[in-house]
Amino acid sequence: SQIVNAAPGLRVVGEAGDGEQAWQHLRDRPAVDVAVLDVDMPKRDGFEVLKALRAAGSTLPVVFLTMHRDEHFLNRALDLEVNGYLLKDSALTEVVDCIRVVARGQAFVSPLLSACLIQRHRRAQASQNRVSRLGSLTPVELCVLKLVSEFRSNRQIAEQLGISVRTIEHHRARMCVKLDLDGHNALLRFAQEHASELARANRST
Repeated sequence: SQIVNAAPGLRVVGEAGDGEQAWQHLRDRPAVDVAVLDVDMPKRDGFEVLKALRAAGSTLPVVFLTMHRDEHFLNRALDLEVNGYLLKDSALTEVVDCIRVVARGQAFVSPLLSACLIQRHRRAQASQNRVSRLGSLTPVELCVLKLVSEFRSNRQIAEQLGISVRTIEHHRARMCVKLDLDGHNALLRFAQEHASELARANRST
């Protein structure tokens, strides 16, 4: 807080000892411009506080301060639309810049995590490309893929569609080729991730 208070134009207006106090403070004091939350707070962690804020309709910019460098935590935070993700290792030199950037309505992620951001972007692009390939699937393949997303076995799908298990296996293999998927559960993961697109595609066929 000393570093923030020493920066021109910035002032710490409140601090909390745990996540519950942080939530109550942010809920009761809407004049806060940016909230800086530790991911690993007792009672409620940063993720829980952010979820509570968004559920309450708050658009308050939130920065996560964390020691976690692994991609899983970063992706989880970004999926919750956190505005800033700051590593404790670099907080002394980056916290003021981070707060200023987030206060301007922009996003900030510690440069040390740039490799994770690149990986996330590549995966998003690959997923988008696969979704665009849904148009290459036949109506029967789309139907099979939707049933796959519902955790139906090959036998259950075959019985529902009135075709053989071998034919279902053939459809699944063809879809993996068309969607550029590799691995035993890759088709299931793709089907689950894109269940809403599959539902729309099946309604239109």
